Amino acid sequence: MAATGLVVAAEPVRPQVALINELIEQGWRDYEIRSPAPEADDATWARRVHLDVIGRIPTIAELQEFAADRGSDKRAKLVDKLLYDDRYTEEYAGHWATIWSNLLIGRSGGNDRRSMVSPAGMKKYLRDSFAMNKPYNTMVYELVSATGSGKPGTENFNGAANFLLDKVNEEDAVLATSSTSRIFLGQQVQCTQCHNHPFNQWKQQRFWEFNSFFRQTRSLRRFVEGTNDIEHGELVDQDYAGEGNDPEDALIFYELRNGLTKVAYPVFTDGTEIGKSGFVTEVNRRQELGRLMLESEYLDKMAVNRIWSLFLGFGFTKPIDDLGPHNPASHPELLEKLSAEFRKSSYDLKELITWITTSRPYQLAAVLGSNNEIDDPSIGEMPKFSRFYLRQMSAEQLYQSMVTATDASASGSYEEQERERRKWLEQFVVAFGTDEGDEATTFNGSIPQALMLFNGELTQNAISKAEGSFIDRIAGSGRSPQERVTNLFQAGLARRPSKTEMQVASKLLQARKGDEKEMLQDMWWAVLNSNEFIMQH
Repeated sequence: MAATGLVVAAEPVRPQVALINELIEQGWRDYEIRSPAPEADDATWARRVHLDVIGRIPTIAELQEFAADRGSDKRAKLVDKLLYDDRYTEEYAGHWATIWSNLLIGRSGGNDRRSMVSPAGMKKYLRDSFAMNKPYNTMVYELVSATGSGKPGTENFNGAANFLLDKVNEEDAVLATSSTSRIFLGQQVQCTQCHNHPFNQWKQQRFWEFNSFFRQTRSLRRFVEGTNDIEHGELVDQDYAGEGNDPEDALIFYELRNGLTKVAYPVFTDGTEIGKSGFVTEVNRRQELGRLMLESEYLDKMAVNRIWSLFLGFGFTKPIDDLGPHNPASHPELLEKLSAEFRKSSYDLKELITWITTSRPYQLAAVLGSNNEIDDPSIGEMPKFSRFYLRQMSAEQLYQSMVTATDASASGSYEEQERERRKWLEQFVVAFGTDEGDEATTFNGSIPQALMLFNGELTQNAISKAEGSFIDRIAGSGRSPQERVTNLFQAGLARRPSKTEMQVASKLLQARKGDEKEMLQDMWWAVLNSNEFIMQH
């Protein structure tokens, strides 16, 4: 067992988990944090890990099954079940496909009529990849080097092509350059297309050298027959003659701020050069880029930093996709060593998730006390991970949690459910239309949003009293009204109601003249609209 004093499994703690515990605890000592937050109780932790691993809160049955397990390794067993049990494969794959689809093409990707991106194709590729636990480095290579049609059901379909379909044609593939570098290598280069970066080591030359890898690639528009409407896009590699019109020496030009023109060829960020030919049969530039990226230590660091931030709320750097000496990590040794372990595991994402979720920092309660009051990254401090950082669910987690808790909308085919889900989520998305395709969710408690949550169709379905509805089933459960109210709270908040909440239910029952279904409906509406429901804690 590690020197942490925390027992998370009957079996010996994995060396990677011991490594996390040791280096996080060393940070506490360095910052003179006398003691971290206490360990979260089992039900809170179970809710947390369900949201993080499969994207929804647990059902009452799942909570009861977890509570019935008396083993000292019950948390490790739950992580194992969520990751490897066939019952959860679809949800695991769907949740992580959503996270990565938002990252690669954005929530609004494919919505513009001029777009060639197929969100369905992107999701299919990602769902299949996560379902089979495809190694992370394989996924990256496939995304960076893909060719083919992005739309399912078309000839040469390859869902991975959607990542670059809208990024390679515009402005000499500037967006393909900056997105690929930032998302997979943690190197933000968008500013350097015009000038040397004032704060990091990226220079304008490096931007255009990286950009040169994408110059053989084009996105071809495929139209609906007989119309000018784009049906889908196809990503292809073509011979490139360069801006000097010589395919044997396919160079590009770029301009310095002082007006001087310079030349660039494909050179990777570590200085490795590839051939200058523009003939695809001699040098396939994107395949070469993918190969070089897989050799880069930044690929490992960026993946670990991203996955860590998804589970702990903050990464080792801020922002997470800006690595390098100009932006020091909060725990540089841990980031370095955990990244090396990830590579040694053959980029097994489920292994990485297991290490993080069974580590000590992930077990802690969301408590900021006098012993760890300096651990407050929300005001710009480096995170110390001496507590779980309270955070709001994503809009996707909220939707899936409401559906799970109530079966409010889980009907119809997969396509129908997905269409309904996208329609619900669209109201939260704001696309800024910047060069980087930036967007954000407005899932932040605004008045229109609150009204939508209070009165929207999903909520109305969730609190329906109709025969067979969630409320109807709850009304027939348990031995007493108190037990039925308890079931409500466990379904939504993974805890029993407090004495005060039980008193409120009793008064409501009186106000509703003994109509228990009315009382349960009122209580359920209040639970679903509480801050506690939409927070991850």
